[in-house]
Amino acid sequence: MVKLSQETKKTSLLELALLFLRLGTTAFGGPAAHIALMEDEVVRRRGWMTHQEFLDLLGATNLIPGPNSTEMAIHIGHRRAGWKGLCVAGTSFILPAVLIVTVVAWAYVRYGSLPRVTGILYGIKPVIIAIVLQALWSLVKTSIKTKFLAAIAVGALILTFFGTHELLILLGAGVLVGSWHLVRHSGRRGLTLSLSTTHLAIFLSSGAASTFGLWWLFLFFLKVGAVLYGSGYVLLAFIRADLVERWHWLTESQLLDAIVVGQVTPGPVFTTATFVGYVLGGPKGALVATVGIFLPAFFFVAVSGPLVPRIRRSPTAGAFLDGVNAGALALMIVVTFQLGRAALIDLPTIALALLSAIILFCFRLNSVWLIIGGAVVGWFVYGH
Repeated sequence: MVKLSQETKKTSLLELALLFLRLGTTAFGGPAAHIALMEDEVVRRRGWMTHQEFLDLLGATNLIPGPNSTEMAIHIGHRRAGWKGLCVAGTSFILPAVLIVTVVAWAYVRYGSLPRVTGILYGIKPVIIAIVLQALWSLVKTSIKTKFLAAIAVGALILTFFGTHELLILLGAGVLVGSWHLVRHSGRRGLTLSLSTTHLAIFLSSGAASTFGLWWLFLFFLKVGAVLYGSGYVLLAFIRADLVERWHWLTESQLLDAIVVGQVTPGPVFTTATFVGYVLGGPKGALVATVGIFLPAFFFVAVSGPLVPRIRRSPTAGAFLDGVNAGALALMIVVTFQLGRAALIDLPTIALALLSAIILFCFRLNSVWLIIGGAVVGWFVYGH
């Protein structure tokens, strides 16, 4: 009975908006948790699509850049209510997190230097390192499927430590693995697509200024949203490479604080961009950064949605994505190392990070509780 209604009935825009506003307000735990919640709501509870259709959309999100859980929301909206549904579902999922992060950013800019707030951040940052390590381990298990991919990851890691641009690493790894697949299967179309994507990404990565401006901020986050594959944590590598290392718009400490905010608030991790934008340019900066990083997701879903069946069955696209994920793994390792040096500054922070890692890996406690615990410890150890 559910199957029949999928094709004959559409979903109202109000129903889509209410569902994704609720999910955007309450969905903690990262993209995997968000997607699990969506599957429960749209497949099991509402019967809007079959489990296989949901998996098809999930496969499509893994083959395009951008935030996976946000793209799933956009896909579902498009499938249930067309182009208007695409806009309503995606915006509704993003909006609560953006508003919450904006309020937090305002408080951070106004009160961030107070001892008690500093103490809270002092305790949360080591916990964040443990959470990133857990995500990194999960990515290792799912991304490194062959010895060839392991070699690609090691090569990307070495290049990253020598300062190679992160876009070249991600796209280069993708092209290498995609090309290897094509050589083995004597095809060329996928290589042309991959090379075209590489040219586009290199174009998007060029021409940045060291002097801060809203236009450059928008272009930076538009570039990131248009080319970022893999875990949302790879976003940190892009922010650190350009905004901290190259242009010196942010400090290491501010980057860590941005990561904290992305972790303690619900919704997409990409709203870290909202926080960064507010810190750099106030409310206008927050708006510009948010629009820049999420706009490509709407575009890619609109373009790829009708092609989902073909994309899902493409061996070349799958091989390219495997290579990109191997490169993303290398970026995550390096950025975790750099962030760890900034967060683990004494025995209490090292102990807190180790304890958090043990709890995460052994007991699988929800990371939100660990973050709250870290905040309490930091409040008492540093703030008093």
